[in-house]
Amino acid sequence: MGFSISLRRKDKSKIRLIEELKKASREDWLEEETFNVLAKKLERSFEVPEGWTQIESYPLSGKYAFASVHVLYKPEEDEYLYFVNEPKLNEDEHKLAEEIIDKLGYVVLKPEKITGKSSEELLREEVDKILSDYRIELEGSDFFRVFYHVLKKTVLYDRITPLMLDPSIEDISCNGHGKPIYIFHRKYTNLKTNLVFESSDTLDAFVIKLAQRCGKHISVADPMVDATMPDGSRIQMTLGREVTDHGSTFTVRKFRKEPITPISLIKWGTFSAEQMAYLWLCIENRKSLIFAGGTASGKTTSTNAVALFIPRKAKIVTIEDTRELTLPHKNWIPGVTRDAFQENAKPIEMYDLLRAALRQRPEYIIVGEVRGKEASTLFQAMSTGHTTYSTLHADSVNSAIHRLENPPISVPRAMIEALDIISIQTQTYVNEKRVRRNIEIAEIVGLDPNTKMLRTSTVFIYDNIRDIHQMVGTSKALDEIKKIRGWSARELEDELRRRQYILEYMVENDITDFKKVSSVIYAYQAEPSEAFKLLEEYGGRGLEYI
Repeated sequence: MGFSISLRRKDKSKIRLIEELKKASREDWLEEETFNVLAKKLERSFEVPEGWTQIESYPLSGKYAFASVHVLYKPEEDEYLYFVNEPKLNEDEHKLAEEIIDKLGYVVLKPEKITGKSSEELLREEVDKILSDYRIELEGSDFFRVFYHVLKKTVLYDRITPLMLDPSIEDISCNGHGKPIYIFHRKYTNLKTNLVFESSDTLDAFVIKLAQRCGKHISVADPMVDATMPDGSRIQMTLGREVTDHGSTFTVRKFRKEPITPISLIKWGTFSAEQMAYLWLCIENRKSLIFAGGTASGKTTSTNAVALFIPRKAKIVTIEDTRELTLPHKNWIPGVTRDAFQENAKPIEMYDLLRAALRQRPEYIIVGEVRGKEASTLFQAMSTGHTTYSTLHADSVNSAIHRLENPPISVPRAMIEALDIISIQTQTYVNEKRVRRNIEIAEIVGLDPNTKMLRTSTVFIYDNIRDIHQMVGTSKALDEIKKIRGWSARELEDELRRRQYILEYMVENDITDFKKVSSVIYAYQAEPSEAFKLLEEYGGRGLEYI
């Protein structure tokens, strides 16, 4: 198959005719062959390398993109490998893909809201024009194999595109050129991949291009960047050998397209239904909360999930370094920090956003993470009646309080008393499998009048031997809610039991869809009986209103 872009142009009437025929041909072909089918065919055609055993394989597909994954194991070395199998091009097809990219130059990919088309669709139109302008006939799977490589190098994420397509991957880490890219897989944890940036120049160019796609600038003068990728994932990048000996690096914390719900956290065992019912009632009744834990313990995931319990009409302001929170609420102002884009310009920090937020009359304030002077302003907001949620790096209730009281956070002890609940999360092992668990939920009871120390009360604790969560103490927060709502002890107990029953029903019937879960929660806030009707509809079986 010989291709050459440098052929003479055809007359316009022939171009139009060929474009119509090609469009009709591809649409017919796509009715029979979806990209998922292409990925499955690619998966079946894979030959396991000698010395390796295949543990699992599965297809990957996205819009105009397809690949397959093969998890391999080498018994002699006790080594696992995440092998990415992509559509292969012969020499002519590879040359054609490179020439198309060269002819594209810089394609202006306008936002979908303006054009009504995605970046992939706009690129498809540009590629079709080039092919029809230069006498190149390329149909069916041949076209989509070539188009995949063009798409990967222009609109998508080049070398790491298949990793970004895999919903099972949480983290992607490149530690330098000549080293394999590593991933954190939800099933297999840390895995080495077969993807490598062979040279420092290739890796440097990739990092610079990725920074530009994220709307950031990276250079030898400013070699470290934190950014948000176009799909919402979080990325940290370094350039060259200025700060890392092995050359440029990047780490991607992947963004979930479908936000995590409280039901998913219960199914995974991170929380129990009883704990979630407690948090539901506390959050709905405006109790402030901090999720504390180590790196990758699931603090932000839990914050995002329990934010569903915030009343539907409440005004919310979120403040983050990089966008991670996704809320269904309409009365929501998402704030994001910004670096100075000019030499004399002032950066917008979390402290600035928090001060501005207090003038916006929010009912709920969610801060991505407290770690500096913004914490004092946050606790002042708590003291003046604003309900706040945030995350903090600490591995116990005592260490969380210690971090809050001491530099660089330095919140006065009297202000910490305004915080209602501290939830501690960690990564642990259950049956030799690494999992995330909430290990304690405690409440700030108040200052001891004699010692002036903060008194806390543990409400829930995790039993790591039996892998269960237990309620072990009384709750000051629930007692205050009971008084405010005018409930008896029995009415409070019934309310918690109803909410726990709703959560357990959704777990048992696998109702984890974000929209369905949020609609049940909001229906319960408006009229409990309506929530039970929705549950019957979603679960497909009857249940009694309790």
